Amino acid sequence: MLCLDDAFGVKPPKNGRILRNLVQGANFLQSHILHFYHLAALDYVKGPETAPFIPRYGHDFRLPKAINDAAVQHYIQALHMRKKAHELCAIFGAKAPHTTAFVPGGITEQVTQEKIEQFAALLDEIMDFVDNVYIPDVLAVADAYSDWFEIGKGCRNMLAWGVFPLDDSGDPSGMNQLIKRGRYTDEEWAVADPSDVTEHVMFSKYEIESTQKHPSEGETKPEPHKPNAYSWLKAPRLKNKPHEVGPLARMWVNKVPEVVKLGDKAFSVLGRHFARAIETSMVGHAMRDWLEELEVGAPTFNRFDIPEKATGMGLTEAPRGALGHWIEVKDYRIANYQCVVPTTWNACPRDDNGVRGPMEEAFIGAPVEDPEQPVELVRIVRSMDPCIGCAVHLLEIKGAKKKALSFKL
Repeated sequence: MLCLDDAFGVKPPKNGRILRNLVQGANFLQSHILHFYHLAALDYVKGPETAPFIPRYGHDFRLPKAINDAAVQHYIQALHMRKKAHELCAIFGAKAPHTTAFVPGGITEQVTQEKIEQFAALLDEIMDFVDNVYIPDVLAVADAYSDWFEIGKGCRNMLAWGVFPLDDSGDPSGMNQLIKRGRYTDEEWAVADPSDVTEHVMFSKYEIESTQKHPSEGETKPEPHKPNAYSWLKAPRLKNKPHEVGPLARMWVNKVPEVVKLGDKAFSVLGRHFARAIETSMVGHAMRDWLEELEVGAPTFNRFDIPEKATGMGLTEAPRGALGHWIEVKDYRIANYQCVVPTTWNACPRDDNGVRGPMEEAFIGAPVEDPEQPVELVRIVRSMDPCIGCAVHLLEIKGAKKKALSFKL
C-alpha cells in the first residue's frame, strides 16, 4: 500500500497509520514465534519419537533434559500463541493471513472500544509468552550452543528500510519510525538511499539486458537456460555491495544495545535468533502504546483518485527483512511492477562481479560433520528465515495472446 500511497499522492489519517502499524505488528509477532519454535527450534530441541519431531535432521542436541522437555511443551504452546497473533491481526485486518483491509490511504476497518479492548487482551497474553517463554528459550539455546555465535557470519553488511511510522508527516527519510531506515556497510553506519539499489542478473535466469538496473526501471524477462545461471532470484545490491536484511539487520542498524553489545558475535546464526527475539519484544510493547493513541470513531482512510499516469515507491519491513515495491501507472493501468523482497536480498546468487550473496557467504567456513546430514548448513539457512516462494514468482499467460505486463513479486 505504501507504493500506491506514493503513486496516488495520498496519506493515511492518524487512525489509519496506527491501525496499519498494529496489523503489521501482529504479523511480526506471529511470524517470529512461528520461525523460532516451528521452523528452527527442532534443529536444537530433541522431541519425542513422534511427529512432528521425527524424522530428525542431525544429532547435535545439547540442551539439559529439563530445559529440553520444557522447550518441547513450549513448541505446543507456541502453536496457540501464533494462532492468537493471527486473531490479533484479524481484529483490524479483517482476516489473517492475507489481510484484506489495507487500501491506499489507510485501512477499511473502523475503531471501536470493543475492538480496542479485545486487541489489548490478546496482546497482553501474547507478550507474556514472548517475555517469559520465548526470550528465555532463545537464551537457553544460546547458552548450550554458544559456538554458534561464531558460525554463519555472512557479508556483515546490513540494510533496513524501516517500519512503523510514529507520526503523520509522511517523512520520506524513514527516520520517523520505531525501526528506522539505515545501513551498515564496510563497518560503518550510514544513511540508506533507495536510489543506490541495483539488481544484477549475471547468474540469474533472466535476460542479461536487464542487469544492474534500478528496480523502478527493472525488467523481468526469464531466460531459463542461460549458461552459468543457477537461481531464479535476482541479486540486489546497495552501493554495489550485498546486504543482509531481517531482524538482525534492523536491530544492528538501529543500534539496539542488547544486540550491538554482542559485537562480532551478532553476525552469526545465534545472533540472528537473539535479535529476532529482542525485536519481537520491542514491537509488541510498542503496540500497546499505539493502541492507546487510537481515537474511537475517527477516520481510518482518506479517499483518492487513480491517476492516469504516475510512479510510486513503497519501502517497509516485512518480518523477514527489507521490502521495496516500485510501480509505474500508464493509462490508469499498471504498466510495470517490481519488488525486491527480503529473501531476494539474503538468498540471492552471485552478482555481476562474482560476489556471493549474504546466505552464500554465510556458508563459507562452516563446519559440516556429516555431509549426508549437514544440519550445520540447515541452521545457517533457517537463521535467515528464507521464503523462496516470496522471492520468485512466474506468470503463465493463458488464453488469447495479449501484451504481457512485466513484473516480479
